[in-house]
Amino acid sequence: MLPENRRALNGLAIVLLVIAALLFFPAGTLAYWQAWIFLLLFGGGSLALTLYLMRHDPALLARRLRAGPFAEQRASQKIIQSITAVGFVSLLVVPALDQRWHWSAMPVTVVVLGEVLVAQGLIVVFLVYRENSFASATVGIVPGQTVIATGPYALVRHPMYSGGLALLLSMPLALGSWWGLIGMIPMVFAIIWRLFDEEKLLMRDLPGYADYMKTTPYRLVPGVW
Repeated sequence: MLPENRRALNGLAIVLLVIAALLFFPAGTLAYWQAWIFLLLFGGGSLALTLYLMRHDPALLARRLRAGPFAEQRASQKIIQSITAVGFVSLLVVPALDQRWHWSAMPVTVVVLGEVLVAQGLIVVFLVYRENSFASATVGIVPGQTVIATGPYALVRHPMYSGGLALLLSMPLALGSWWGLIGMIPMVFAIIWRLFDEEKLLMRDLPGYADYMKTTPYRLVPGVW
């Protein structure tokens, strides 16, 4: 197995273990069925995405491995990534505490809807990976990068963020917590800040991006914004 592939699989295993710890320790129980279903769906989807990149786009896999605040080159992006890290943890811990202390009651139908949205978000991420080999986890321009205007990029300029927001929004629902939605506040703020900051860079340094903005006017939601 290539070192990059081993690193990707090991990294995914660690991430899933951390997520499990952030769910079950605050919940104070393993009898948290919503968390188990979420872990199976999110973990299985993430593994499928990783295996796809290992086979079809190892260069993108290598770029996706360079993630987080320390991987970013720009100070603004380091701050944004730090905010999203805190927000992501809150999207797990708050629902777990809600499960423990019974702060809110969510109908099973809403939980199922949340799981469906988790799957939908993962599918959008897959479509982005399939279409754009430059979809790195950090903001910047890589050698040979071109404007992608096909697939999901024909609908919105930032489909990765669209899928990511759908996935993040669905997490508290899938975990059975209304209070968990509070964690979306810093996430939405950080992602929109990241989007605007990234667009400034792309307009300045990526040839053809300004024209692409004219032909694809929507950033995240087709027909809305």
